[in-house]
Amino acid sequence: MAKIVAVEVIQANLKPKVKRTDAVQSFELQETPIVRIVDADGAVGLGYSYTIGTGGSSVCKLIDDHLAPALIGAEAEEIEAVWRALFFRVHATAVGAITSIALAAIDTALWDLRACKAKLPLHRLAGGAKDSIALYYTEGGWLHMEEAELVEEALNAQARGFGGTKIKVGRPHVSEDMKRLSAVRERVGDGWEIMTDANQGLTLDEAIRRVRHYEKLDIAWFEEPIHADDVGAHRRLSQSTTVPIAVGESMYSISQFKDYLEAGACSIVQVDVGRIGGITPWLKVAHMAEAFNVPVCPHFLMELHLGLCCAVPNSRWLEYIPQLDLVTASPIRIENGRAMASDAPGLGIDWDWEALERAVVHRQAHGAMPPLRTSG
Repeated sequence: MAKIVAVEVIQANLKPKVKRTDAVQSFELQETPIVRIVDADGAVGLGYSYTIGTGGSSVCKLIDDHLAPALIGAEAEEIEAVWRALFFRVHATAVGAITSIALAAIDTALWDLRACKAKLPLHRLAGGAKDSIALYYTEGGWLHMEEAELVEEALNAQARGFGGTKIKVGRPHVSEDMKRLSAVRERVGDGWEIMTDANQGLTLDEAIRRVRHYEKLDIAWFEEPIHADDVGAHRRLSQSTTVPIAVGESMYSISQFKDYLEAGACSIVQVDVGRIGGITPWLKVAHMAEAFNVPVCPHFLMELHLGLCCAVPNSRWLEYIPQLDLVTASPIRIENGRAMASDAPGLGIDWDWEALERAVVHRQAHGAMPPLRTSG
């Protein structure tokens, strides 16, 4: 084994190429906290997480002031021990978004380092269940889009081999949601999936009312209908409908998923590696969901979740929503509507180092770091 000798904390800001709106917010800017870790053998791992417009500087500050210094001298291979030590070091701020996003950047860097040293791609190192995963399309379903554009985007996605599309819901009246969803269903046919997502914008009674309308269109799932803290409301909603209820992108601990699964309050787990605290807890949630016979369909972070989906047997869908195309040299490989896991050692992300450098707005080194382009 080799001890950690240096850590670098970076923030890169990436502006989405398309307008993204949902029932409660707009995706204005991807603040991307990045952590690079160097061990005594000279091996380098790079990990990252994200915010959707605010808080990135707070994440980096937490890492710089409290987490990165504690990494120096730790054994890079002891990933579980490192994760737990860091979690309890900042226990007063956990469980919460800022802490989990910070831990995620560090944890993914350690997994990248381990995989690179082992000369294995992430999906094999973490389980090796499969080499590809079905894709559904999100970029064509934002809440500001009208029926004609939704239909055009869905048909284009269908022609490209995707298995479904996500349509944002939460317009002021359910009739507006139904008009948009029905327009898509009429054109794509009965054999293609339509996912819906309310982004926690509804009350329980309104969610029950709307999902009874959505049932007529045989939608694949109803995502984040109610605030994520309310397990009881999700259980009542699940009991009132045949539509699968999907949750997870706004959960930051393993215990929150345990509570949902034990209560029968969801049918699909959308655990997000950037919000749960990294690959280490992500895999635990995925395996726990398998024990409840519940599929994993992770939220966002397509490029990183590809390897994780292929590591576990109960993954069902990968969300196609390009996150890193501004700073990668090549996209993920897609064949017949399926994303193919990379065989490259590490996370499998083909970084464009020059483009990434141009997006950097913060950098702090803890120890002697090699140039950015030599990592991973």
